[in-house]
Amino acid sequence: PLSRLNSFFDDSLHHSFPVLQTDLAVDIYERKNNLIAEMSLPGVQESEIDIALEGEFLTISGLREEEKEIIGKEYHSKEIKRGSFTRTVHLPCTVVADTATASYFSGVLKITMPILAGSKGKVVKVPLQPTKNK
Repeated sequence: PLSRLNSFFDDSLHHSFPVLQTDLAVDIYERKNNLIAEMSLPGVQESEIDIALEGEFLTISGLREEEKEIIGKEYHSKEIKRGSFTRTVHLPCTVVADTATASYFSGVLKITMPILAGSKGKVVKVPLQPTKNK
């Protein structure tokens, strides 16, 4: 009975109030001994973006301008997140922060970070021991 009740509230709330999310997704990949992070930031001015590298953490923060109030404008939905944002991601290896570069073109931020030699983790296979039937 409780699962049906939870399902009812989950379904009805989902349709009545859409989940609002800020798209702060970051793609991280390797290319030619560099770690590259890409993030879509439409509507953000380049001057409003801050990038910080500290140890194995990359922090991207900024400000998406608030829209000026327009008299007579009646919203039916308002889902675009405005204001300040911050996203911190743990990098999979150590990078040389002093030589990292960033570019911003057509709303996409691209950060290129040279990987510190020898910092890439090794893959170690851990054997799975068979369990004894009890």
